[in-house]
Amino acid sequence: MAMTMNGEVQLPASREAVWAKLNDPEVLKACIPGCEELEKTDETSFRAIAKMKVGPVSARFKGKVMLSDLDPPNGYKISGEGEGGVAGFAKGGATVALTEKDGGTLLSYNVEAQIGGKLAQLGQRLINGAAKKLADEFFANFGKAVQG
Repeated sequence: MAMTMNGEVQLPASREAVWAKLNDPEVLKACIPGCEELEKTDETSFRAIAKMKVGPVSARFKGKVMLSDLDPPNGYKISGEGEGGVAGFAKGGATVALTEKDGGTLLSYNVEAQIGGKLAQLGQRLINGAAKKLADEFFANFGKAVQG
């Protein structure tokens, strides 16, 4: 099952400050809902473990996250894949762009993902709702982290 999502969030900090936080594993780990581990394996790669619950399906996903097309402090592409055992798998990517706006930074994102297994059987509406909720939680947490 394929899924796309995009959005924008206004953050009260400079592009350089937002960029630094977007590349800080400790900040990301604290902001990603359900994230149990996020470890930098090299300059542009991370190993991650996150526990997710979507409707009746609960799973611990283990995966890799890679950063590419780095253009500091304007943005990057983040891609990853995770395996959740019987719950299924998820893989995808997002382009993240940072632009100066209203004395702060506008973060824009475009996500494309594929999911399979039990998760895909839950249906598009439930999956999209859960993905939007996770994105909203992440950006609420990230906004607080950026404020300091």
